[in-house]
Amino acid sequence: MSKIILTGDRPTGRLHVGHYVGSLSERVRLQNSGLYDEIYIMIADAQALTDNAEHPEKVRQNILQVALDYLACGIDPEKSTIFIQSMVPELTELTFYYMNLVTVARVQRNPTVKSEIQMRNFEASIPVGFFCYPISQAADITAFRATTVPVGEDQLPMLEQCKEIVHKFNTVYGETLTEPEIILPSNKACLRLPGIDGKAKMSKSLGNCIYLSDEEADVKKKVMSMFTDPNHLRVEDPGRVEGNPVFIYLDAFSKPEHFADEWNDFLRSKLSGKDQIESGTASNWSEVDRFVGIFCMIA
Repeated sequence: MSKIILTGDRPTGRLHVGHYVGSLSERVRLQNSGLYDEIYIMIADAQALTDNAEHPEKVRQNILQVALDYLACGIDPEKSTIFIQSMVPELTELTFYYMNLVTVARVQRNPTVKSEIQMRNFEASIPVGFFCYPISQAADITAFRATTVPVGEDQLPMLEQCKEIVHKFNTVYGETLTEPEIILPSNKACLRLPGIDGKAKMSKSLGNCIYLSDEEADVKKKVMSMFTDPNHLRVEDPGRVEGNPVFIYLDAFSKPEHFADEWNDFLRSKLSGKDQIESGTASNWSEVDRFVGIFCMIA
């Protein structure tokens, strides 16, 4: 059996560092591993319309932006096929047939669907297309007979539902569809990168992103304004490393070649108040600039 990857993104805006650590960096690694026969990376414009039907120009304009972000991250058109979802109408047809294999109750139980509906304040006014997003995603994966799907943690329920559809289809119609393998980031800090405001998820709609295309000055401004520890109100208050977004970012991005061994110890001592801190921020601004510079280089 051929080893095939299918993955992609909705072109609802520029891609951010949450996308990078969640799946983009893994796609590049898998692409360059030489272990896969075919790699397909989809710009899911049809799925983007499910909650942007009144703004098709937004989706259209972002197709190119997402493609540029792909190339900037290292996706190589010589090794991976980048395509636009709406240019393959068979995917919509397959979605229609799969709808007969899934109940409304099952989609309602999907944790990702529930969280996305809540985040967008849809409540009872849920577009049917958006509600059927997991079914559309299953059609995309199975149409290309994908054996591997690299995703972020938030997409795990979607892939589990895809597997259910594959099992149901094969039970009714015979062994036809391929059940995909899910690949999550190996670094736990990358499973779901929090937003700069400390929210559980970095999201364009929440406005808490560091975008891959941000200028260095913009990245620095966002890093310096990041949510850290709500209990660290005074200089003498001990800081908390666990759950602190700044240290989650360090865990996600730092490598030996980027940071000296003592760098994390330095920052932790600053946060805990063991070193002198001026006005509640690190006094050694050259070190802060170094952190921002390294972050910009990675992002």
